[in-house]
Amino acid sequence: MLEHILIALALAMDCFAVSVVCGVLIRKWDSILALRLAFFFGFFQALMPLIGWALTTHFSQYLEAIDHWIAFGMLGFIGGKMIIDSFKAEDESHLDPKDAKTQLALAVATSIDALAVGITYACTGYNSLGSISLPLGIIGLVSFLMSLLGFKLGVRFGEVVIKKIRPEFLGGIILIGIGVRILIEHLSA
Repeated sequence: MLEHILIALALAMDCFAVSVVCGVLIRKWDSILALRLAFFFGFFQALMPLIGWALTTHFSQYLEAIDHWIAFGMLGFIGGKMIIDSFKAEDESHLDPKDAKTQLALAVATSIDALAVGITYACTGYNSLGSISLPLGIIGLVSFLMSLLGFKLGVRFGEVVIKKIRPEFLGGIILIGIGVRILIEHLSA
């Protein structure tokens, strides 16, 4: 059980960081928005290992070869857009964390590396849906809770951040950093 919680916490760190950035950008608590964001993060953090586990027997060598590039590309694109938008005037369009499509893209991008966890589960004896359901539930719940916490902290301390740095610029740097970390971890493994 402890092993599952530690894996879930490790996977949830990207959700937490992105949720903090979303809270900084939004600057006020919105329960519906926070719950939707947390739901997307929790759902995709649990779904990706399930997909990795299910596809392992047929496609693992193909997914392992490109999953880090997909995550890097998506996070780099979204982060780059945020950095560019940070230099635009306030009234110009920018990345909107309130938009469900944006939240969905962030959730998918930060959860792609969780495919590898599913592959690991398949290779370590989780041979039925019943046996993998507990770890997936823990991953989803921990990601959900960490996302809520991150959003709350971003809202709470966002004013301090906004006075010192452009939040979209900071968010873009964080997303690109997460993408680079994923890429380096997979290429050096």
